[in-house]
Amino acid sequence: MTATPEIVTPVRPEELQIQGNAMRITIGVFVVVPLLAVVAAIPVAWGSWLSWTDIALLVLFYAVTAAGITIGYHRYFTHGSFKAGRGVKILLALAGSMALEGSIRQWVADHRKHHKYSDEVGDPHSPWRFGTSKRAVAKGLYFAHVGWLFDEEQTAIEKYAPDIKADKDLEAISRWFPAIVAASLLLPALLGGLITWSWVGALTAFFWAGLFRIAIVHHVTWSINSVCHVFGTRPFDSRDFSTNVWWLAIPSLGESWHNLHHAEPTAARHGVLKGQVDLSAVAIRAMERAGLAKDVRWPKPERLVKKLEDPTMAHRIRGYRAPSATSA
Repeated sequence: MTATPEIVTPVRPEELQIQGNAMRITIGVFVVVPLLAVVAAIPVAWGSWLSWTDIALLVLFYAVTAAGITIGYHRYFTHGSFKAGRGVKILLALAGSMALEGSIRQWVADHRKHHKYSDEVGDPHSPWRFGTSKRAVAKGLYFAHVGWLFDEEQTAIEKYAPDIKADKDLEAISRWFPAIVAASLLLPALLGGLITWSWVGALTAFFWAGLFRIAIVHHVTWSINSVCHVFGTRPFDSRDFSTNVWWLAIPSLGESWHNLHHAEPTAARHGVLKGQVDLSAVAIRAMERAGLAKDVRWPKPERLVKKLEDPTMAHRIRGYRAPSATSA
């Protein structure tokens, strides 16, 4: 592993200042409000304002929006891990947009830039930006988690996501992002009210499957930027400090097997070692079998073995078969 790179703050163009201010205000609302909902969740639960309907809607909307990010925004749109038809493309874009992590074009641009400069100068959200001391890393973790969202400099979409901008369907979805935000918040309330036929059911569903769900999806996603570049294990050789963090695997739907992802960015499966649960890969496999996904870029065991830091771990790679001994 190479020495920790020195990260410097990139130049902030004056022409982006007005746009950056508006973006920071918008992001601030969607960071702070859901987080307050999480803080309020415990006393609300103690007050018996939680039903099985709320839990079911929470799980449903979490699964849809989190998968929209992991399968849609990330593996499909950013890295091209598989191909899909127009209908699936639109559904994935809508599901990802409902996670309220920004428009698809900006998300893709930010993530592609992250991979280009991962943990080096130019990375939009490296936790190593301020140095390697405990204080610097603590500051860097905050920056990588949420601080970078308020940065004035916005990644150039024309440079990093021209394919997204050129797609008329995706451009339309990006333009309709405010309406999708409203739908993501109001649909749980509507369903909760209709299922329970009460205003209380609508209110609690809005809280749990709306605000609370958004906060959890946000912080799980941001933990990949922060936690998964500082803590955890690095079984595969990569040019950065990406790690695997097992306890984030389920809530992140497999994204926390981040070290492999940076070693093989286009792979449709990130959890490639036996025992590593990758729910996004399971869903992509199901889509492939149903004919909804094709040309899936499944990781090749023989290629992965060559990237292991410890070659004796080869037997743990899914699908790997040791070469048979040949007679002299």
